[in-house]
Amino acid sequence: MMNSSANTMMPPSSSAAANNAAQSPGLKTYFKTPEGRYKLQYEKTHPAGLIHYAHGKTTTQVTLAPLKDKPVQAPPSTSSSMGVSSGVRSAAARFLGGGNGSRALSFVGGNGAGSKTVSGSSRVGSLGASSSNSFVGTSNFDGKGTYLVFNVGDAIFISDLNSQDKDPLKSINFSNSNPVCHAFDPDAKDGHDLLIGLISGDVYSVSLRQQLQDVGKKLVGAQHYNKDGCVNNSRCTSIAWVPNGDGAFIVAHADGNFYVYEKNKEGSGDPLFPVIKDQTQFSVAHARYSKNPIARWHICQGSINSIAFSSDGTYIATVGRDGYLRVFDYKNEQLICGGKSYYGALLCCSWSVDGKYVLTGGEDDLVQVWSMDNRKVVAWGEGHNSWVSGVAFDSFWSPPNSDGSEENVMYRFGSVGQDTQLLFWDLEVEEIVVPLRRAPGGSPTFSTGSQSSHWDSACPVGTLQPAPSMRDVPKLSPVVSHRVHTEPLSGVIFTQESVLSVCRDGHIKIWTRPGFSEAQSSNGSDSLLNTTLKEKQFSYRQ
Repeated sequence: MMNSSANTMMPPSSSAAANNAAQSPGLKTYFKTPEGRYKLQYEKTHPAGLIHYAHGKTTTQVTLAPLKDKPVQAPPSTSSSMGVSSGVRSAAARFLGGGNGSRALSFVGGNGAGSKTVSGSSRVGSLGASSSNSFVGTSNFDGKGTYLVFNVGDAIFISDLNSQDKDPLKSINFSNSNPVCHAFDPDAKDGHDLLIGLISGDVYSVSLRQQLQDVGKKLVGAQHYNKDGCVNNSRCTSIAWVPNGDGAFIVAHADGNFYVYEKNKEGSGDPLFPVIKDQTQFSVAHARYSKNPIARWHICQGSINSIAFSSDGTYIATVGRDGYLRVFDYKNEQLICGGKSYYGALLCCSWSVDGKYVLTGGEDDLVQVWSMDNRKVVAWGEGHNSWVSGVAFDSFWSPPNSDGSEENVMYRFGSVGQDTQLLFWDLEVEEIVVPLRRAPGGSPTFSTGSQSSHWDSACPVGTLQPAPSMRDVPKLSPVVSHRVHTEPLSGVIFTQESVLSVCRDGHIKIWTRPGFSEAQSSNGSDSLLNTTLKEKQFSYRQ
């Protein structure tokens, strides 16, 4: 998942908190962690009039979209789509420092007065964009706007992360197919920064800024790839920008293939890829002509469920219906490592910001921690009661009372599942080098097994490991287990100020970190806190 810094959030009013409680009967508005309480600040959701039966066709994904330009006026709140687990998110967190020097954006009101269509842009007739009834800017912007993009049914919704308004400010409706995945590139050079993948296999790239400037009912300036499934007509399952890839992006499909595109190249209805002779073997083919897609990677039989780049773009991880994690050297097109789940399909994956660990989750109800140094699974998290649908490292967290030394590095990560639970885990590196027997409660990291050959040495490069025995892998117990929604969860995101949880029906909750609201009340505390949190993030990468 991409961890991206967000703007200062306004504390919710008492009426907003009451509304939140009414929306989630029986659920607490806070949960406790060793460092303090995470408090429910506010919620985001789709318009009340959305037809409920449309939800079942897709599962909601969410993307953070930090726009680096500072608006001239307080704009209407908007959102951009978010992919469930992508390496671009970590890259966004790393580069959120300052603006890119381009001109500030000017937004217009809901009546369209003063609106201006960007010259040279085209409109896609099959897509419609509708604005909500209340197009009123309510956020105070202190430099950069951060938006949420999420899909529900046949629509993409855009919300302002820093506004307390529950309803989205804009929706983009797809009459021909349902959106299922999306990704945002905060460093896009030509303006096209948002990718949207559909059930039909179609893919669109658009400028989020351009959509926010336009108040009409059409998607403006969209580039269309794989039109009508001309290259691959299977469902898009995951989509990601290539970090530092100059506009290259990856689209994964339900048939076990992913395709490489470059947004500055034209599309082709016949890329002339060779027939896949052996469906069980990994293979890469390049297009004969310089048109999109430029390459096809055949990964596995069955669906690729999620893809994620390491923050520097060196590696790409895939998880699929066959239950395997595969990690590839992207540039050299080489399989590095991977292995099998304990049971069933893997559904999600995410990288640590330093690229040393990969998280996976799936139908075995476990959270697996994979080490790139050892090229094998080094810990299992046991705590979910159903499928694990989202995992992410918290790159803005560090252990309480940490002295900054790296002798014993500890990571914090989160997971969500169809059991409606949000779990936090602490991974202490020194404790997982060799399995140790720990009494329950003595440490968040313990093993019920003994030393075995699983730990003797790192796995050879290019090896896919079978599922190890339960007794051979150290077990992690969650430090926090909290029921945060009434519906199954589909994703979790960490920002500097908060944690976001989203359920499959399109409800998003923003949980404020301990002490953040208090820090806001002090003069100059925001700058100090942001600096401290950035230092914590980079401490993992040394």
